[in-house]
Amino acid sequence: MKGIIPILATPFHDDETLDLDSLARTIDFMLGIGVDGITVLGVLGESNRLCDEERSAVVDRAVKAAGKRITVIVGASHSGTNVVQRNSRIAQDLGANAVMITPTKEAIPDEERIIESFRRISQGLSIPIVLQDHPASSEVHMSVPLMLHMLKAVPAIRCIKEEAVPTAPKLRKLRDGFQEVSVPILTGLGALYAPFDLEAGSDGFNTGFAFPEVLMAMLQAARRSDWKRVHEIYAWFAPLIVFEQQPGVAIRKELLRRRGLLQSARARHPGATVASAAAKQLEGILDRTLPGVDITRPIGVDQIAVFGNAVAV
Repeated sequence: MKGIIPILATPFHDDETLDLDSLARTIDFMLGIGVDGITVLGVLGESNRLCDEERSAVVDRAVKAAGKRITVIVGASHSGTNVVQRNSRIAQDLGANAVMITPTKEAIPDEERIIESFRRISQGLSIPIVLQDHPASSEVHMSVPLMLHMLKAVPAIRCIKEEAVPTAPKLRKLRDGFQEVSVPILTGLGALYAPFDLEAGSDGFNTGFAFPEVLMAMLQAARRSDWKRVHEIYAWFAPLIVFEQQPGVAIRKELLRRRGLLQSARARHPGATVASAAAKQLEGILDRTLPGVDITRPIGVDQIAVFGNAVAV
């Protein structure tokens, strides 16, 4: 579980029913650009707005569309340990390769309770767990010593998704603390801190940014220690990264619609769909960042050279 593993938006029709054809089309696109895996039902995948039958339908279609060609991770988090167990086992039975889980907030924080929960979740599970450290959604702040302890206490945890701001310092502390157990560390948050996370030793990105080709190019440059290129790419695409990272999924879904991947940018109520003013702003950012580029096709980031305020493709 290294590299670029996009978290996919859950597509809906305008009437808010599931659009599994758009999901399959998105996965085909991801396969075409060469990502290392996909994640469905993530924190920003509107998973909390799906019933059990819909969750299963999304996982089943994702696994079939991926066709064992890439890793499929399924978000299984819930406030109840038994529900997380059930979500995880259903994902496993449907052919998922891993599940991603956040700890659950308790009235009185208890680190031993967190470890006990993950132990119980891992029982009967033959696929790995991605431990997601995302206090913005879980409201649980895990210390580095706790996370390192969890790796030893729960062998099923085979990857960390680090999203506790500031991510880079915590990532470094985790790496420094690895001894008997070492696992990949992925970062997310819409790639908002991409170059800093890479410099701190991130193994890749597990996030929903609508242009994963950009993340692939940054990771490739980092792997060859071309930090000038990493920052060059980031600086050019920062307006898109920052604009998309607004609360909710409205901007991301609109970008995916413009890329021809989603039929509709609809978010399920009470989630908001993109406002007309935001859509107009987005149009201007796209015109400045990717002038004349057909975004419905894979973006050749390595062929983009940034010179001051101009971009040549």
